[in-house]
Order: sequence, then structure tokens, then C-alpha cells
Amino acid sequence: MTNVLILGAHGQIARLATTQLIAQPDVQLKLFLRRAARLANVENGAAEIIEGDAANSADLTRALSNVDVVYANLAGANIEAQAANVVHAMDQVGVKRLIWVSTLGIYDEVPGAFGQWNHQMLDDGYLPTYAAAAKVIEESNLEYTIIRPAWLDNKDEVDYETTQKGEPFKGTEVSRKSVATYIVHLINHPHEQIGRSIGVNKPNTDGDKPAWY
Repeated sequence: MTNVLILGAHGQIARLATTQLIAQPDVQLKLFLRRAARLANVENGAAEIIEGDAANSADLTRALSNVDVVYANLAGANIEAQAANVVHAMDQVGVKRLIWVSTLGIYDEVPGAFGQWNHQMLDDGYLPTYAAAAKVIEESNLEYTIIRPAWLDNKDEVDYETTQKGEPFKGTEVSRKSVATYIVHLINHPHEQIGRSIGVNKPNTDGDKPAWY
């Protein structure tokens, strides 16, 4: 049995991952979010619902009891502080494996015209804060994997490829379902991609911007 804690469990990617994970009898889920009522009318299987704030170390420490893998689907202007709290709480409890969702562009790894467009869209406080949060994770002693998705859509498809930190980012877009599926793969194979930062995109979507812009 693998015990998984999802932080930010109401997020769209998190909900797609939850749907996959509740179908696996060897996975036990804890779903952590600030307003638990948002999951009241959603199919959660046998998952435990925990109301708490990732910016609060005590909330996190309590939720981390008997957990093997943490998948963090967090957002907000305080994402760096949330990252620091996640690292601190996991260190306190002794949980090591973390899957952390970030965004493309945090290493200035997106080439060409798309990279310039991505900066124009995300530089206003978004990229710097997400880059700072990723740095907190990378400087920790955790067994982390950082996920950097391309621009997200809601297509009902699983079609993705990956790149490593230090390689140019590929493509412009990817489905949330694809990212969720890759996260579930990492949860099911927790020894893969430890200490790595992974770009995720749909193949053959190169361009100056995502197709819908």
C-alpha cells in the first residue's frame, strides 16, 4: 500500500490525478486543501479529506502522518513560503518523496519566440516566485521531482514527452490529463526521476505560442 498526500487537492490536475489514483486498490489517498467543502460533492473514493493551509507548518505536519509520497499541486503569490513549509514539515516528519508541480520557464529554458512570449506573459511576479519556490525544493534534502508543464489545456488526451533541466524546453502546450497521468506514473514508480526537474509537453506543438492564442 502506498500512502499519498495531495496538497492543493482541488486543483484541476490534482482532480484528474485523484480520479486515476482512487481506482488503484494499492493506493490510499489524503486530499489536503484550504476549503474541504469544495470536495463535498466530488467522487473521492475512500480518500481522507483534510482541511488545512500549506502555509501553516502545523497543518502540514498533521497531514503528513503515515505518508509515503507527497504530490504538491500548490499555487499563489506565497508559493515560495509554501515550498519552505512543505520542506520543513516533511523534514520534521521524515517523509522524503516529493512531486512538486511548477511551470515552464523558471530556468529561462524556453527557447526562441515562444520563450520571449512566455516571459511577456509570466514575468509579472509569476515566474520569479515559482523559480524561487523551485530553488527551495532543489536545495532541500528531499527526494524531489519538479514538474514543469507547458501551457495547459483540457483536451481529453494523454500525449506527452519530457525534457530534463538543462535541455531546451520543447513544444508550447500539453493537456492537464497528460500531466496528471505522468504524475500518477511517478507515484507508482517513486524511485524514478529523483532529484530531477522535468519539462512536460505535447509532441509536435512547437510554435511562437500555444495554438489557442
